[in-house]
Amino acid sequence: MTASPSAVASVIPDCCNIGVIYRVLLTTNLAVFFGFWMKSKDTTGAIVEFIDSAMLIESISILSLLLLCGMRKVALVQSFPRIWQRSLCGLMPALISMALAEFVLTQEWFDGLVLPTTSLQMAILSAMFGLLFQHYFELRSRAFSPALNAAKLQALQARIRPHFLFNSMNAVLSLIRTEPLRAETALEDLADLFRVLMRDTRDMSTLAEEISLCRQYLSIEKIRLGERMKVEWEITNFTETQIRETQIASLLLQPLIENAVHHGVEPSQETALITIQLARHSEHIDIVIENPYHGDHQSKGNHMALDNIRERLSLLYDVEASFDAAVVGGLFQVKLSFPFQKNPAAQPFNPQMERRQFQRRHD
Repeated sequence: MTASPSAVASVIPDCCNIGVIYRVLLTTNLAVFFGFWMKSKDTTGAIVEFIDSAMLIESISILSLLLLCGMRKVALVQSFPRIWQRSLCGLMPALISMALAEFVLTQEWFDGLVLPTTSLQMAILSAMFGLLFQHYFELRSRAFSPALNAAKLQALQARIRPHFLFNSMNAVLSLIRTEPLRAETALEDLADLFRVLMRDTRDMSTLAEEISLCRQYLSIEKIRLGERMKVEWEITNFTETQIRETQIASLLLQPLIENAVHHGVEPSQETALITIQLARHSEHIDIVIENPYHGDHQSKGNHMALDNIRERLSLLYDVEASFDAAVVGGLFQVKLSFPFQKNPAAQPFNPQMERRQFQRRHD
């Protein structure tokens, strides 16, 4: 399996992200306006000067974002050194501002436009803004890194709970004499599940891999819970090819489904239904997971897991992602939405191939 690059592998900000674009444009325009306001005699004059320069400022900002968006993808593929990436964040806006300033001065359309500074000064200011934004977004990424570390630790410790291991092994042992083939399959599923949980959660996965992982996990829990657990999958607006090619954060679904089993099925004395809905709407993926709500069985661990997923989504997709958990009509419902991203290099998930690659890496 070939994992896609980590979402935090580049120090060039994700300038295709709406949250990054919003922050850059808002901050740049406010800074330019306050610059005019501080040197102007009155607010009206500052507003007029800002409006006169707005087209040039917006053009520099948007073109810089577009080019850095493309450069980030190249930097990820070519593994540019970080010093090169940081330099590009200052160099690209500087070159764009200088080129646009020279272009404006040579056009008759802009005869009435007075540049706020010289071309060289604009280039220097643009480079400073680019480097400041790069530093801010890099620091922001580092600030979220505890969430990634917590996700990894939770995958290694909290999600591989001792009682889950003992219960699963006991369930398998009970099948060895009566249903040896089923016991063998369960052991393979258990090995694959633990192997995936040991991976770094900063790596991106595919929707096909995540679904396969969740089905393996549920098949193990089915041995233990039997007819008490019922699961329904609803996958809409996805083709088989899209499921294999859709990029998704690693270990995004399994912890949520484990929560549904632990808090929705285990406390129930009757058959408990877990519904998992996956749908693609335009350029977003919507996921809804529902399970029976038992108010007296909720624990702090449930909220920790949900907060962990919320922070990971915020880091990976910023304002383009949403996460909500609430009790609706006697059911505990988790809803998340994030951008649809295609990974053309993704291959169908093959547990046997994954197992062989894992063994080769550790032999």
